[in-house]
Amino acid sequence: MLSYDELMEIHARVRFKHDETGRLITGPLLFIGTTAKGIVERYHQTLDKDITNELKRVVKNSPWVDNPNKVNMVKMIQILNKERPVERVYAGPVYVFDDVRGKPTEAVRITHENIELLEQHFSDYVEDVDVGQPVFAVVRDRVAVSLCCSAVQTSIGAEASLRTAKDYRGRAYALDVTTAWAAEIQKLGRIALFSTAWNNMSSQAIARKLELKQYGVELELR
Repeated sequence: MLSYDELMEIHARVRFKHDETGRLITGPLLFIGTTAKGIVERYHQTLDKDITNELKRVVKNSPWVDNPNKVNMVKMIQILNKERPVERVYAGPVYVFDDVRGKPTEAVRITHENIELLEQHFSDYVEDVDVGQPVFAVVRDRVAVSLCCSAVQTSIGAEASLRTAKDYRGRAYALDVTTAWAAEIQKLGRIALFSTAWNNMSSQAIARKLELKQYGVELELR
């Protein structure tokens, strides 16, 4: 069983590319993942060394509980603004799936052989089918109405991306398709992850219905 800190480390590695020193190549200027046991912190490789060191001191002295301390977040933004303006703040819960292998679903695997199922509601995703594998959909009347794929992934873990057509929401299709995706990820020997923003109440409701385990909270300053 992986610890919460280990899961947060996997989450960071799945979400963002790192250089050989552990700094971010892609993603935010500053990433902080907090768990009940500790903190996983990442700094973008383009940040000035003095700025990075100043941020590290603030992070080290921050009282982290369930959410980032607002006062210290303001301090971190002020420090980052010395180099470049922070344009976006993102924060939300992060989850992991329990073992769902063998759990029955109605979802079907989407490949190039049945890619036409996406044309009505998810035509913008057709070109990304290879990148997002495994891809699963709930199909009604030969049309995909709910879709789950890998938003980002590594050989260790993958994070779910979920979409349901507007007229088909509220029918539990999202639960079915996400379970199918997670089961396939787990069959491949990888960790199935899910995350969302604090203001995305519908995604948090899905996480509760799926009985996902919340192992921490993430903060991104971009």
